[in-house]
Amino acid sequence: MRGPDELPALSAGQLIRLYRQRAGMTRAVLAGLVGKSVDWVKSVETGRILPPRLTTLGQIARALQVPVQSLITVDEQVVLHPGAAHPALSQVRRALNQWAAPDDPAPSLEHIDDRVAAAWRARHAAPDHRTVIGSLLPDLIRDVQLACRTYSGPERRRAQAQLADVLGLAQMFLAYQPAADLLWRVADRAMLAAQESGSPLALAQASWFAIEAHRDAGDWDTAQAVTHEVLAALRPHLPDADNELLAMSGALHAAAAFTAARSGRSGSAWRSWDEADRIMQRLPEGYYQRATSFSRPVIIAHAVTLEVELRRGARAVRLATAAHGGDVIPSRPRRARHLIEVARGHHLGREDDAVLGLLVQAYRTAPETIRFNGYARQMASDVLAGSPALRRQATDLALKIGLAG
Repeated sequence: MRGPDELPALSAGQLIRLYRQRAGMTRAVLAGLVGKSVDWVKSVETGRILPPRLTTLGQIARALQVPVQSLITVDEQVVLHPGAAHPALSQVRRALNQWAAPDDPAPSLEHIDDRVAAAWRARHAAPDHRTVIGSLLPDLIRDVQLACRTYSGPERRRAQAQLADVLGLAQMFLAYQPAADLLWRVADRAMLAAQESGSPLALAQASWFAIEAHRDAGDWDTAQAVTHEVLAALRPHLPDADNELLAMSGALHAAAAFTAARSGRSGSAWRSWDEADRIMQRLPEGYYQRATSFSRPVIIAHAVTLEVELRRGARAVRLATAAHGGDVIPSRPRRARHLIEVARGHHLGREDDAVLGLLVQAYRTAPETIRFNGYARQMASDVLAGSPALRRQATDLALKIGLAG
C-alpha cells in the first residue's frame, strides 16, 4: 500500500474513500463503525462538508486500520485545528464546573433578566463578541445557577428558563473552540433546564441549540429527529403563540432546512425553508429573535446558505446579489457569517478575488466570527496558496485571523 506522502493531491475525504475501498469496506460498514450515517460518510468522501474533526478522524483511522496521519493533508490542517482557544475559555469552563455556595444571596430574577438581555445585546453589537460574552458568562452562570438552587415553585421554573438561555449564550461562545466535551455538556444541561422550566419557549430554544450541535457533529439524523419532535410539541401552543414562540418555530423550520441541505436533500430543504418563510411573514416588520437571529434579512441569508450547502455556488451568489439581505442584518456576528457564506458560494466557482474581498469584509464586521470559522479559515488558506496577485492581501488576512505568524 502506498503511504500518504505518495498521495499529495488527495483531500482527506478522497483519502478516506481510497483506504475504505482498499479495505473492501462499504460506506454502510464504515458508518456503523464510527457511529455516523451513510450520507455523512458519502458527504465527507465527496467533499460536500468539511473534513471531520481530529477526534472523529481518529475513529475513522482505527476503523480503516491506518495511521490517522494518513488521512490528514497539509491544506486541511487549518480545518482540523481551527485555532487557539479563546483566552476566556478557562474562566467559562471553571464557572460551568462549579456550583454556587448555598449560603450566597440569590440575585433577583428581574436583575438576572436584565443582565441576560444586556448580554444578548452585547453579543450582537460587538465586533469582539466572544471576548465580551466571555467576560460576562462566568458571573451570569454562577448567579443563575444560584437562583435555580435558591428559589422554589414558579420562581424556580423561571430561573430554570433563565439558565437555559444563559447556557445558549455559553454554547455560542464555545462553538468551534477546542472544548467539544464542554459544549455537549452545556447543550444537555440547557435541555434539562428547559424541561424543568415547563416553558415551551425555553424548550424550543434549547432544542435549537442542541440541533446546531448535532448538525455540526455530522449527526444529521438526530438533528432532524430533535427538530421534528420539538415542532410537534410546539404545535398545540402555536395558535395563541406570541412573537417569540412563533419565531422559535420558524427558526426550527430553518434549522431543518439547513440540516436537509447539508445532507444533500434539496426538496426537503426548500420545503422547510418555505415553512420558515411563511412564519416570518406573520411577524412584525423589523422583528429579530435574539438567540437564533430569526428575521426577514436572515431568512434571505438562510436561502443563500442552502444553495451553498447544495453546492450551487453560482445560484447562491446570484441570490445574495439580488436580495442584499445581509446588508441589513443588525447582528454583527450574524452579518459576518453571512458574508462568509457568500464567500463560500464564490469559492465553489474558484473566484479567489471575490472570496478574499468578502473575507476581508467579514473580518472588518466581526473579527471573532472569522477567526473561529473553519470554512473561512479554509478559504483564506486556499487563497493564500493561490494567485500571487492576491498573496499580499491574503497574507495580511491570514496573520489577522491566526493562520500564520
